[in-house]
Amino acid sequence: MIPVSTASGGFPFPILPAIVIAPAIAAVLLFFLPRGRPGLAKAVGIGASLVTLGLALAMAVRFETGQPGYQFVVSHSWIPAFGVSWKLGVDGISVFLVAVTAVLFPVAIAGPRTGEDPKGYMAWMLLLEAACLGSFLSLDLFLFFLFFELTLPPMYMLIGKWGFENRSYAAIKFFIYTFAGSALMLIAMLALVFIDARSTGVVTFDLIANTTAQHVSSGIGAVLFLGFAAAFAVKIPVFPFHTWLPDAQVEAPTGGSMVLAGVLFNLGTYGLVRFCIELFPRASVDLAPLMLTLGAVGIVYGFLVAVVQTDLKRMIAYTLVADLGVVVVGLFGLTTQGISGGVYQMVNHGVSMAAMFLLIGMVVDRLGTRQLTAMGGLQARTPILAAVFIVVTLSIVGVPGLNGFVGEFVMLLGTFLTHRWWAVAAAVGMVLSALVFLWAYQQVFHGRPTAHAAGVAVADLGWRELAAVAPLVFLIVLLGVYPRPFFERINPSATRVVAHVGQVTGQYPPAVAEGARP
Repeated sequence: MIPVSTASGGFPFPILPAIVIAPAIAAVLLFFLPRGRPGLAKAVGIGASLVTLGLALAMAVRFETGQPGYQFVVSHSWIPAFGVSWKLGVDGISVFLVAVTAVLFPVAIAGPRTGEDPKGYMAWMLLLEAACLGSFLSLDLFLFFLFFELTLPPMYMLIGKWGFENRSYAAIKFFIYTFAGSALMLIAMLALVFIDARSTGVVTFDLIANTTAQHVSSGIGAVLFLGFAAAFAVKIPVFPFHTWLPDAQVEAPTGGSMVLAGVLFNLGTYGLVRFCIELFPRASVDLAPLMLTLGAVGIVYGFLVAVVQTDLKRMIAYTLVADLGVVVVGLFGLTTQGISGGVYQMVNHGVSMAAMFLLIGMVVDRLGTRQLTAMGGLQARTPILAAVFIVVTLSIVGVPGLNGFVGEFVMLLGTFLTHRWWAVAAAVGMVLSALVFLWAYQQVFHGRPTAHAAGVAVADLGWRELAAVAPLVFLIVLLGVYPRPFFERINPSATRVVAHVGQVTGQYPPAVAEGARP
């Protein structure tokens, strides 16, 4: 059985429902504010996101180190006839994904310019935050599906209303792709629940109960695995389900791009661990070569396509396919190190990529263009912006001392234990990553300004912009130099997942010690 703790952690109220409900309530309140009060709307949006951040950080601090199971669990029957419950919980795999989500939303709300209708923008951002947090915390399959789907309307609106020239096309493409993937997941979810109900006589969407049951055969398990994986592969996105990504990232407003790169893509990789590997351990072992191959192909493809782009935002968007392909390779090494490193890299990816798209938004706002051929020479005029940009670039590349190095090293070490050639492919992708990002930095900040860039008055980072990006830079350094408290909380849950796979399949990777076996 998976350990479950319903202890409150010393909180006088259920902390996890509060984390989800706080931004949702603020979003509803914003819809009733008068349109002529943009300052009040922004204050409510920033205030609600900061309250959510405080709750999430308090939860992370009170999270017990060394516990492999779920903590702060809250469960209430919702639809008893169908076994649906309002069940929330957090473990070492989800605790920092919740925390980094709560960090990124205040930055995404307060940092970039919101443009027209700040009331609507804040409301949709807060609703999106509630949906993302609910997805990471749900321990009921149906509840997870609702929160997972609830991320679509806010992001559709953010792209479609506050995006750039081709925003309508990008928003529709994003919605159709992700909705189609979710439909396959819903079918697989219902099939799993009814198959288990036929064996047990009890209909339940409880994630823990379905994880423990394991009543599906190998063949059916593989089909259901692919149904769940389709939704997450589109959300990540994994090659070849990535074609919606460049349009959505390029056309989204800066805040939307930050949330897409820093939070929504992590929903996909988180889903692979929580719902594919844990629910279908046999299929995870059998189909690991397929997932590893898709990840490895995506790594090479993403960087090769990125390097020929002339649009700065589109270039970085294609690198996301490669970066997240590395995470997929790490997760499907099916070792403790691979899963721990993969989860750590999800956190790193959220922080670094959100910072990168925030900085790109600042560059585009100053120059009025995304074309690399119209940039150049910014370092002399914006030294602070250039310094922050290179720190974030080096963190994504994986330079020792910054966050990217730790996650990539641990993740690839774990994959090398069981699937070494895929680990080698991922390492090659990391080298290509350095090529793309350093070349982009050189085009934007070095050399002589182009005629366009020279004719534009460019200011360096102001105090508001520095205040927005400073927390992300702080986390980049902290995660790089002091990873111990993070891994102390991630490792027990990662070990539990690997041990669960071993108990069901009888196949234990080298990373699992004898003491972890039954």
